[in-house]
Amino acid sequence: MSYNYFGKKILILGIGLTGISCINFFLKKGIKPKIIDESHNPVLFMKIPKNIQYSLGGLKNEWIIESDLIIISPGISPFKPILIKARLLGIEIISDIELFAREVSVPIIAITGTNGKSTVATMITKIAKYAGYRALLGGNIGLPVLDIIDKKTDLYIIELSSFQLENTFNLKSKISVILNISKDHINRYPQGFEQYKQTKLSIFHQADICIMNSYDQLKNILYKKNKTFITFGNKNSDYYIDQKSDSYILFHKNQKILNSSELLLSGYHNYNNVLVAIAISDAMQFSRKHTIYILKNFISLPHRFQTIKNENNIHWINDSKSTNVNSTEAALKSVHTTGMIHLLLGGDSKSNTFDILKKYFKKTKIKIYCFGKDGLKISQICKKKSIYVNKLEEAMMLILKNIQSGDTVLLSPGCSSLDQFSNFEERGNLFIKIIQEHT
Repeated sequence: MSYNYFGKKILILGIGLTGISCINFFLKKGIKPKIIDESHNPVLFMKIPKNIQYSLGGLKNEWIIESDLIIISPGISPFKPILIKARLLGIEIISDIELFAREVSVPIIAITGTNGKSTVATMITKIAKYAGYRALLGGNIGLPVLDIIDKKTDLYIIELSSFQLENTFNLKSKISVILNISKDHINRYPQGFEQYKQTKLSIFHQADICIMNSYDQLKNILYKKNKTFITFGNKNSDYYIDQKSDSYILFHKNQKILNSSELLLSGYHNYNNVLVAIAISDAMQFSRKHTIYILKNFISLPHRFQTIKNENNIHWINDSKSTNVNSTEAALKSVHTTGMIHLLLGGDSKSNTFDILKKYFKKTKIKIYCFGKDGLKISQICKKKSIYVNKLEEAMMLILKNIQSGDTVLLSPGCSSLDQFSNFEERGNLFIKIIQEHT
């Protein structure tokens, strides 16, 4: 279906990477949109092309109501009253992913999930390229999708957050993947976790092949017409992991694929990411030999359970990408130490609770350093082992005083970084900087 945007009043919400990519998309078509940002001083303000009308400091209601088409950036909630009103008036509100989906005819692998998206998307991009495909990666990782749309490619690998899926309606993918669904971004969704879950599930609407986690129990609520379903997770799945003594074995339909000891990655969550990458690669009919070669040589992405230093029998791990409690749980499961774990936890909890960590705190030799916006609240979960400080730097100074041989320091905050940092990378980089300067 061909979409014609000429003659329409087009408005873009958000002057971030996504918003700027949307402006450039329409300018290439000879169309001038307007743009709004709620900030008085957006970071990318200078990137707005000349002769584009803009408004700063809030959502300009009259511009919204007079629009024919609104493209909303993922950072802006579509549940704001003025946007609900706009929909009721028949104004179309879509994401940049929807614009992308309307333009491309090349196969798409779409990947979502609460945790692990970037790692799996990067693995698949490397595997596809090694298999001889001209593959491009974008979306919630790297470049916005509209910035890679004109380049010659055989395959798009798109990482998608729930925010990006909220206003995406025509994404036709060859393969769609939901890695996992656990409680996150509860503060975003008026109807809570169920609404978040349904948003994630929308990635399957127009997928040819659906790959899902058996533990999420999605199969019962999915429409099966004209779709191929592939499962991973428990032993009844197509792909699963079995523990054998000190290592884990990855299986496909009871056939051994790989031993975790052959991987450079560590941690059960990473073995699961490898398992999913194999499932996707098999569905794409990539050579299994090529797939295994790439996965055996794959190293952690920055800020994702990344070993920063392991000297004097002290292990420093940067897991700043941990922005929800389930990712912190996965990190704690992957730490193997006879000494004390010094856990850095805190930031903006996004209305999530941390109760699932209580069992680890009770049976583990652990000191918890809580910081940031919700640090004080989080510290109440295990008062005997917790200390509250305002900032990450203060917590690090306390750890440096108390650290002993055999200990592990784990930055796995379980929270958004946006209360004190511009992103999780900045948070992780501060952690690394302090280690480099003081150890």
